[in-house]
Amino acid sequence: MELSRMRTGVTLTCLLLSAGIAIAAQGQRGARGGGGNQGGAPRQAPTTFPAQQRASGDPALVARGKSLYEINCRSCHGVDLRGGDGGGPNILRSQIALNDQAGELIYPVVREGRQNPGMPQMPPMTLSMDDVAAVAEYIHSVAATAQRQGGPPPGPRPALNVLVGDARAGKTYFDSKCASCHSATGDLAGIGSRVTDPMTMQNNWLAGTSGGNGGRGGRGGSTATVTVTPSSGPKVEGQLNRIDDFIVIVSLADGSSKSFRRDGDNPKVEIRDPRDLHRNLLPEYTDKDIHDVTAYLVTLK
Repeated sequence: MELSRMRTGVTLTCLLLSAGIAIAAQGQRGARGGGGNQGGAPRQAPTTFPAQQRASGDPALVARGKSLYEINCRSCHGVDLRGGDGGGPNILRSQIALNDQAGELIYPVVREGRQNPGMPQMPPMTLSMDDVAAVAEYIHSVAATAQRQGGPPPGPRPALNVLVGDARAGKTYFDSKCASCHSATGDLAGIGSRVTDPMTMQNNWLAGTSGGNGGRGGRGGSTATVTVTPSSGPKVEGQLNRIDDFIVIVSLADGSSKSFRRDGDNPKVEIRDPRDLHRNLLPEYTDKDIHDVTAYLVTLK
């Protein structure tokens, strides 16, 4: 009996593996342009959701449906159709709404109500079939704007204004916290003209990549250097190219590079990264400090 079950399991596994191989092969043929895709022309990506596969509705009908929705449905289902204060469910996830074409599935629900999740029956003559069809068209128009999971809302990307700080306060902070390594007339002279986007300016100086001319140390305050001391042989110094638990690669002054296999603390590796000073200050910055310093740096033209 046990042997029979084992054979059955092996047979099922073989069938599943065979099916997986066949599906993979079919996918590869499709990627190469086979399976009816003549000439190897690239396939267009399928529509994200089934609700987006229908043709766009008449704008006038959509506008009428929106007005009817806001009068009769908004209090329960919310302004964005995802549920409101009245306890109505998310229409955009409703299988009825997703499968509906022109109100034929939505109308019975509006007319008769539902015990679960508790939608009341509409009074007679509140909404006609034509009215529900208009509401359905509005619902479908909203569903058609759905993005992939985590996608931003439709429309142009909003422009964020980070220049909300006090430039004079930013200079005071700069003089007390930053002037030991940077100078407004030295490495940061003209940075407001070189980095014209305030958001980029803010991100750069917080990360320690301010786009200066070389810093007081002549390395821009953003290049990590490393000294590698092998168990035998001379030290090797240069710019840090790569490091992980297994290897460290050093870029040398002559343009070549040298790699060392790492085994715990052998060889000894000492890294000097000027950006560490910026990273160490991150927990200390307040929002006001960040905005003030950014407002000051953009004035350095």
